[in-house]
Amino acid sequence: MGETGAGARTPVVAGVPGPVEVVGVGLLGASIGLACRRAGLEVLLRDVNDDHVRTASGLGAGRAVRPDDVPALVVVAVPPDHLAAEVGRALDRVRDVPGAVVTDVGSVKSGPLNALAAHPGLGRYVGGHPMAGSERSGPLAATAALFDGRPWAVTPHPSSAPDATAVVEALALLCGGVPVRLTPDEHDQAVARTSHVPHLLASVVAARLAEAPGSHLALSGQGVRDVTRVAAGDPALYGQIVSANADAVVALLGEVRADLDRVIAAVAGADRPALEEVLGRGAAGTRAIPGKHGGPARPVLTVHVSVPDHPGELARLFADAGRSGVNIEDVRIDHDPGRPVGLVELVVEEVGAEHLRGSLESRGWLTHR
Repeated sequence: MGETGAGARTPVVAGVPGPVEVVGVGLLGASIGLACRRAGLEVLLRDVNDDHVRTASGLGAGRAVRPDDVPALVVVAVPPDHLAAEVGRALDRVRDVPGAVVTDVGSVKSGPLNALAAHPGLGRYVGGHPMAGSERSGPLAATAALFDGRPWAVTPHPSSAPDATAVVEALALLCGGVPVRLTPDEHDQAVARTSHVPHLLASVVAARLAEAPGSHLALSGQGVRDVTRVAAGDPALYGQIVSANADAVVALLGEVRADLDRVIAAVAGADRPALEEVLGRGAAGTRAIPGKHGGPARPVLTVHVSVPDHPGELARLFADAGRSGVNIEDVRIDHDPGRPVGLVELVVEEVGAEHLRGSLESRGWLTHR
């Protein structure tokens, strides 16, 4: 299914009408363009940065929008500060296009929706938010597979047309995502709990490292890397995201502050039972995180393997692990300063851990219990 002339409509593909206009062709926007082109839809690209449009076009994510183009679906993929304004402009552009739909991929839903409350075309708008990303940004980091298997929140509001909601859910599926329907308020509370507050807490912990003595930092292990990893994100972007979700974030931070007060009192007063109660609730929280494919988390164990730090060793380890017949659920690598090896942590279901350990040892690998 090839490109059509300007102003023409392309056929519906898997419930998604074309052409699809993408506003903002950074990582998410360009990835949506690539996924839609993969499915055979025409994609029109719009961005204030002409270089982004040229780059995304060169990657095959679509072509630059022209004045006489008539989109059937507009996907707004701009930073939070500009989201409401761009959604409003998109609704204005499709005002006279029968059945046209506008969605977005912003990380906050209630604020932009409230800002658009008086727009006469609001029924055509249904919010969306794919829970996918990368430490890289911009169209060069885009991939059609970015959303494969990832949750994609779809957030209709009371005046959303049912047909518009169906189109946005179809877009999520076409891009490889898994639609999860929430109200805008439910979405904002959920991302505050699972993304925004964890990011702030990671930043607070990481800030304690910025001016630490080198002798302290020499003791850094995988634990501190795990806790602080997301703190490396763009401060300006995350400042926008967190500010846009202030009510939900502040409510949760109040609960965290109360927990910190209990921790301080327990540690200062040598109250071991109170401290263990807080730690126990934390352990329970880790077990509440869904497992693979959204199912319940299953008991896992970690097999630690020493791996020489030179080319080809990881490939050899993974090949030998594959020969064991045990499925690897997750992988982490801890590089020990001063040692010519890394410690690879292979996370597997509990029932397969001992078999994997024995299989690797029989092939010459050094494992640790």
